[in-house]
Amino acid sequence: MPAPRVSEDIFDLIGKSEEIEQASLAMKAIAHPLRLKVLCVLAGGEMPVQDIMEAVGTTQSNVSQHLAILRDKKILKTRKEANKVHYRIADKRTVKLVGMMREVFCGLPVQDEIQPKKDSQ
Repeated sequence: MPAPRVSEDIFDLIGKSEEIEQASLAMKAIAHPLRLKVLCVLAGGEMPVQDIMEAVGTTQSNVSQHLAILRDKKILKTRKEANKVHYRIADKRTVKLVGMMREVFCGLPVQDEIQPKKDSQ
C-alpha cells in the first residue's frame, strides 16, 4: 500500500513556526479547568473581576492568579474603569477556539459573532 502524499499545505504550516509556538503556549495556558472556565465566561464578552469570580465560583485571589497567567500569556486584555478592572479575550481566534470546545465538550452551539456585554448603568 503506497504511503499517503503529504499536502503542500502542511509545508506552509510547518514554515509558520511563530504561529505554531503562539498556539502551543495559548493551549498550555488554557489547559487548566479554572482558566478554561474563565475563558468560557469571557467568550460572552468583557467582564469585571467580581463578575468573573461569581461566575466561576471561587475566591478573588484564586481568580486573580489565573487571570494574571492568562494576561501574561497575552490571552486576555484588560481595561480599567474607575476602581474596576475589566477582562476580555484578546484574540478572536481564541474566542472561536473556546466556542468550538464548548460545542464539542458541552453541547453548546458556537456563536457566530460574540458581542461584548454592555454595562446596564
